Amino acid sequence: MTAREAMPNAYVAGKGNLSPEDAALVARRERVLGPAYRLFYETPVHLVRGEGVWLYDAEGNAYLDTYNNVASVGHGHPRVVAAMANQAATFASHTRYLHDAILGYSERLLATLPAAIGHMMFTCTGSEANDLALRIAREHTGGTGVIVTENAYHGVTLAVSGFSPSLGPGVALGEHVRTVPAPDPARGAAAGAQFAAGVQAAIDDLRRHGVRPAILIVDTVFSSDGVIPDPAGFLAPAVAAIRAAGGLFVADEVQPGFGRTGAGMWGFARHGIVPDMVSMGKPMGNGYPVAGLALRPEVVADFGTSGRYFNTFGGNAVAAATAGAVLDVIEDEGLIDNARTTGAYLAEGLRDLADRYRQIGDVRAAGLFIGADIVTDGRADARLTHRIVNDLRARRVLISATGRHANTLKIRPPLVFARDHAGVFLDRLEDVLKGLG
Repeated sequence: MTAREAMPNAYVAGKGNLSPEDAALVARRERVLGPAYRLFYETPVHLVRGEGVWLYDAEGNAYLDTYNNVASVGHGHPRVVAAMANQAATFASHTRYLHDAILGYSERLLATLPAAIGHMMFTCTGSEANDLALRIAREHTGGTGVIVTENAYHGVTLAVSGFSPSLGPGVALGEHVRTVPAPDPARGAAAGAQFAAGVQAAIDDLRRHGVRPAILIVDTVFSSDGVIPDPAGFLAPAVAAIRAAGGLFVADEVQPGFGRTGAGMWGFARHGIVPDMVSMGKPMGNGYPVAGLALRPEVVADFGTSGRYFNTFGGNAVAAATAGAVLDVIEDEGLIDNARTTGAYLAEGLRDLADRYRQIGDVRAAGLFIGADIVTDGRADARLTHRIVNDLRARRVLISATGRHANTLKIRPPLVFARDHAGVFLDRLEDVLKGLG
């Protein structure tokens, strides 16, 4: 069973044990927002504020956030909030007027990337960034073919949802899209060759159908495929394959970027490769809607001369100030090093639990991005995963599931997550596991 089939079990939400007030809020939500929106957990959580790694409900109960990379430097970080408010009180302008904020931020951000990547373009969301990457790739390559992994998620625009298979069977994939198996970490050093062979087979199939390849796009920790960060370097052969076919490689850093892996700013760097384009989003503004696309100048040259790009809110002065404050916090608070050390501690604690509880299978980690498989008799168990996610919610720990079989706990807390927070998580997870019998 794939995640496209298992999603209703893994993510089903209902009214559970809600208070009459919250049950009324769910009904009001359904009436106002319509049927397309979803809530997490069998008993949804009514949140009213956040601080650091904690979220609080209407009764003042604290929930440990081990899932949200949107607030990457912590919920309500005072330096980020101050930068946002100060700029909003000064002026808010788009990129068609001269202002220094967007230039200074772009220079700082590009300095964290390989020298070959020399331009920044701004959007409001990661979905828009990936949509823009596809437009640019089509202009540069003359192709339309897109290659993604079998359970990838890259966004929700019309074009990008068509190559985001994790959205489920109700969202059709484009005829120009080919999916390939995610790298298999069990293959060790052979994972790269296995993945590259899948990419080459997709290239060959596109060509057989008269479709020229345009991009291979991957989330560089393969988070929707179950969190597959290792072995480091395995991406290089697949990148070589798409380039040999005349296509481009897009590193989707919306989830692994901005220091999460604990090994520098960007997930792709662990693989010794330089992408043609790098898309980024969610953690870039700690919740403020700022996202972007970094790219090699030669890739965007044709696109830039044959047309133009403009985004009313992408790259506005408030976005630049807010995103700049996020970089300040990452640097000044040593959050990349914290992701490395705290992530290693947390992964070690999960592996210790796996030694003592048969329900935990493989644990895969890169900094504060961790996937822990939930199994029964060694086989993927989406229903048990669903139960554990909801049992943790009952113990006021927020988490979710991912992976092709919807059986991987997705552990992705704010970067300010510390050892004592990891201890709380491990204690409450063990309490859940004890209750499973």
